[in-house]
Amino acid sequence: MFHWALIFLVVAFIAGIFGFGGIASASAGIAQVLFVVFMVLFVIALVARAFNRTHW
Repeated sequence: MFHWALIFLVVAFIAGIFGFGGIASASAGIAQVLFVVFMVLFVIALVARAFNRTHW
């Protein structure tokens, strides 16, 4: 699960760079939405990891 959390974090940062950095101005709105979605998924994955301590 922690592996997925790191993947979500990386994808969120990439989407944030494109969305908030102005690199892809035509698709900035989509990138901003993807940033928020993947940050939420990252937080959910971390919370799930905290409650599932069998993998520690």
